[in-house]
Amino acid sequence: MRGLGFILAILLVLSGCGLSIPFAEEPKDSPANEQETELVVSAAASLTDVMDELETNFEDQHPHIDLTFNFGGSGNLSRQIQQGAPADVFLSADQKWMNNLEENDLISPQTRINFAHNGLVLIAPAGEATGATFENLESMKDVQLAIGNPESVPVGQYTKESLQTLEQWQHVEGMFVSGKDVRQVVTYVESGNVQLGFVYSSDALQSDKVTVLDNANPDWHSPIVYPGAVTASSDAPEHAETFINYLQSTEAQQIFSDYGFTSGQG
Repeated sequence: MRGLGFILAILLVLSGCGLSIPFAEEPKDSPANEQETELVVSAAASLTDVMDELETNFEDQHPHIDLTFNFGGSGNLSRQIQQGAPADVFLSADQKWMNNLEENDLISPQTRINFAHNGLVLIAPAGEATGATFENLESMKDVQLAIGNPESVPVGQYTKESLQTLEQWQHVEGMFVSGKDVRQVVTYVESGNVQLGFVYSSDALQSDKVTVLDNANPDWHSPIVYPGAVTASSDAPEHAETFINYLQSTEAQQIFSDYGFTSGQG
């Protein structure tokens, strides 16, 4: 105790002489001092619901990273990036539009991954069993079919491929109501403005206002794969890649499964 009192006395004397006593500083690279970074994620519209939960979990684990989402049809998002729209990450609903950016050196190819798969289904308003299937659409009379625009919306392209495989496309092409993305297609059917629509399995699972009438055979269309990559123009590529890597984590893959997607591996 006497030793401790002596030390305190010395400290008081030094303080009185105007001498400062150094204390350990917080490391400059600690999370508390890390500057917050905003990442703009351009993502396919079908990812809207699942990304809400993934965003919360990711930001809890990385409080210095703030995610901002821009949802839409993959084709439109790809074109926006080509035209210089700000984006750090691109999450597409097909390989075509990701390939388009890679061919133009607009993504970092070493960061490119496949993080989810999906299925294609035929839906109607909840409770309406019309008896329609992918294979008997030509027998449907006075029916409107909601479809994503095949030129820019992957679900529309998958639908077109399926109907062409089944030799149905030429019979029903005049019955289509085009949507700018898959969420608009879901809305058309939910409201009863159209009798049938073609959407992803995950979208149908998230709506209690639609009924699934039929599931497309995966052999009818290209694999429904979701690729993601960091854009070449990102101002925060390391943080963007952190988010890309998170999408492959066990936690994220379980969340995708909960929302009706299947594993992105393979």
